[in-house]
Amino acid sequence: MADNTKARFDVEAGEATELGAIHDGTGTNFAIFSAAAERVELCLFDESGQSEIARITLPEYTNEIWHGYLPGVKPGQRYGYRVHGRYAPDEGHRFNPNKLLLDPYAREYAGEIAWNDAHYGYDVKAEADEDLSFSELDSAAFMPKCVVCDFAADPKAPAKPTVPWDRTIFYETHVRGFTQLHPAVPEAKRGTFDGLGEKAVVDYIKSLGVTSVELLPVQAFLDDHHLVAKGLRNYWGYNSIGFFAPQPRYEGRAGLASFRDMVRRFHDAGLEVILDVVYNHTAEGNEMGPTLSFKGIDNFSYYRTMPGEARFYVNDTGTGNTVNTSHPRVLQMVLDSLRYWVEVMEVDGFRFDLGTILGREPGGFDQRGGFFDAMGQDPVLRKVKLIGEPWDIGPGGYQVGGFPPGWAEWNDKYRDTTRAYWKSEEGIIRDLAARVTGSGDVYDLRGRRPWSSVNFITAHDGFTLNDVVSYNEKHNAANGEDNKDGHGHNLSFNFGVEGPTDDAGIIAARERQKRNLLATLLLSHGTPMILAGDELGHSQDGNNNVYAQDNELAWIKWDKLTDRDRALTQFVQRVTALRAEHAIFRRASFRDGCVLRWVNPAGGDQQEEHWDDDGVRAIGLLMHTPEVEQGGDEALILFNAFDGEVVFKIPARVKKGAWSVVLDTETGPGSDEGRKGLKAESELTLSPRSLIVLM
Repeated sequence: MADNTKARFDVEAGEATELGAIHDGTGTNFAIFSAAAERVELCLFDESGQSEIARITLPEYTNEIWHGYLPGVKPGQRYGYRVHGRYAPDEGHRFNPNKLLLDPYAREYAGEIAWNDAHYGYDVKAEADEDLSFSELDSAAFMPKCVVCDFAADPKAPAKPTVPWDRTIFYETHVRGFTQLHPAVPEAKRGTFDGLGEKAVVDYIKSLGVTSVELLPVQAFLDDHHLVAKGLRNYWGYNSIGFFAPQPRYEGRAGLASFRDMVRRFHDAGLEVILDVVYNHTAEGNEMGPTLSFKGIDNFSYYRTMPGEARFYVNDTGTGNTVNTSHPRVLQMVLDSLRYWVEVMEVDGFRFDLGTILGREPGGFDQRGGFFDAMGQDPVLRKVKLIGEPWDIGPGGYQVGGFPPGWAEWNDKYRDTTRAYWKSEEGIIRDLAARVTGSGDVYDLRGRRPWSSVNFITAHDGFTLNDVVSYNEKHNAANGEDNKDGHGHNLSFNFGVEGPTDDAGIIAARERQKRNLLATLLLSHGTPMILAGDELGHSQDGNNNVYAQDNELAWIKWDKLTDRDRALTQFVQRVTALRAEHAIFRRASFRDGCVLRWVNPAGGDQQEEHWDDDGVRAIGLLMHTPEVEQGGDEALILFNAFDGEVVFKIPARVKKGAWSVVLDTETGPGSDEGRKGLKAESELTLSPRSLIVLM
């Protein structure tokens, strides 16, 4: 198409100071970074997104920013870019103006991708070295389009909840999976931000005693080409293509406002909203992947390429490419995106997928690298909750405990130790003691707090809680990968039958085990995270990798809840209330003077030989605050992972008086009836695989 700028639009120099499409009330400034491009064309489309109405060469190039201002261009205008430059994959350059490209700073997208050979910068039919060939197919007809927006921060925004870290309980959930089958959500709102913001949904989440809703990715992502070919689509959303725009399929009737409206409904209930964000890789994959945005704008800047072999990508993420946050403009994009979600969309924090990637510099992971330094100095971002997933598959990628002060981290040591203990594996007791008391062996340095450890038993990636106690093996056949995907080491235990059973004894043991795991999680020092649906007995039929299962396998099945499921919900509510009422279970500091004493079933202190005994399965934790004599907290937690009963001799309280059982996982809620007034030296029998709390 010939350049018809002068026939249809006047174009002015514009500004290079703010990236993206910025509407000022009378026109729109377009600005895009590319250090190596030779020319950038802005393509405007009609409302349908199918007909290109103008192609305009951006007239100015300032500080590696291509820019131009178009008077009269209003919000709602569809657009994309074509970027000209050298197609030299061996040098890391993959410019191809036949590919319509998404603006990395676009605030909204319209339409969905229609996978086609035209999306690839190379000729997919080439017989050898395909990615070195050059494709002349035009991709515009098959691409979603960017949308000019004027959605801005609200100067009258209501206050946020600002939940203290020591009171925080995360609830990891999925916009679509949580609402798609919810009977109280109108059908038209299911699977959307509007649906998640429904009063019945918010009220239910609030009733659980959690404080912070952590949403699986809501930034724009794509359904992978290979999944679509198999009749599947990306459910989890870890396939980002835009870091400012919400996922279009989740938007409600109000468009961008539907997300912020949802956030405000949670805020009204005193609940925070945390976003799971994916800045470590994009949907463009490796050298054989499509050219959709960054790869065609400035591949060599946006991605880490192999030293001396720039044709190939560093793959520390396991997804084909790795975002190059060492580049100042790429780092700027990440920070600009984060601030946008805080200031405009009003969220309260972020969980960073494969967060180790963000701290990678050319020499490896560095907790004083550019990303961490920039975050720590940013006046907006340093005030929100920051949670890292502290691992990737690259060299030195496992960094649990390695993030800077101010960050919390997913602690898989907690998950693995707690599962192994309740599975009754040997040699776990010393590690269990560390995990239950905040993993001080990992986090008690540089002034870090117990809340730095985000404790979890389950997460989106892996078995649900129900499946941890119901399956010994993963059952991922539905993913179409011959059950080769997903983790094989699940530390799960099925109690003798793989999957569902009618055996009353096995059912009772499984329900007790769920209560054991949940009680341990919610009464441990650190920040608990519950996977949505675990409190409802949600099962994925043994599939521990439902990333592509956007269907009833992964969705919460609200219409199939049983009395057992409802009883488990009540149990969670009781334990979260116990945690909220008693600071002894949610220490804010390793230096608060709290006294911890580990005792054995004979009532004496745990000695070194006991810690070294691989056969130990039963132990007690006696805790009290410094001001216990003046009414402070005092608690005793008794753990028994044996298959048989264990008799504990009850140690004396620091403050005179008797103990009362406030929780017993053998019987669940209401279990303290008839077991009050336990004196020192009294004996208390723990049922097989059970936990008791006395206060």
